[in-house]
Amino acid sequence: MSRILLNLIADQVRPAFVQTAALCLRDGPAGREVLLVQTLRLRQWVIPKGWPMKGKSLAQAAAIEAWEEAGVRGTVSDDPIGAFTYTKIKKSGLPVSCRAQIFRLEVNTIADTYPEAHKRNRQWFSIEKAAQIVRDPEVQLLLESLQAN
Repeated sequence: MSRILLNLIADQVRPAFVQTAALCLRDGPAGREVLLVQTLRLRQWVIPKGWPMKGKSLAQAAAIEAWEEAGVRGTVSDDPIGAFTYTKIKKSGLPVSCRAQIFRLEVNTIADTYPEAHKRNRQWFSIEKAAQIVRDPEVQLLLESLQAN
C-alpha cells in the first residue's frame, strides 16, 4: 500500500482524544437540577469538560473542571456514568475528535468567584430542560435516563 493510503486509513481509525466531564447535579426548589455552562466561542450549553491532568484521575480532573468552569464543588463518582464524542476545533483551526468520560458530581458548594466566572455563563436547569438544550445526543440520552429514575 502507498504511504498516502496508509495515512488515510490511520486517520480513519485514530482513536479520539480522551477528555473528562462533570455532570453537576443538585436538589433544587423544583426538583433535581443539572448545571450547564456556555462554551466560549459558540455560547452553546454544555456540561463542564476538559483535558486529563497529570497526577489526577479522570474523576478528579472532572471535579477540577467543574470548579474552574462553573464554580462548584462536591462529591464526584469514581466511575464514569457515560461518555460522549464531539469535534473540538483547536486554536490552530484543526478539528479533533474527543471522547469525554462523564462523572457524576453531587454539588454541595457554589461559589460566586471562580477561575472562569468572567468568561462563561452558568445556569441550573431541570434535567428535562437540560436534555432539550444540550446538543450532544449522548448527553441528551444520559439526561433522559436520569429523568426516568
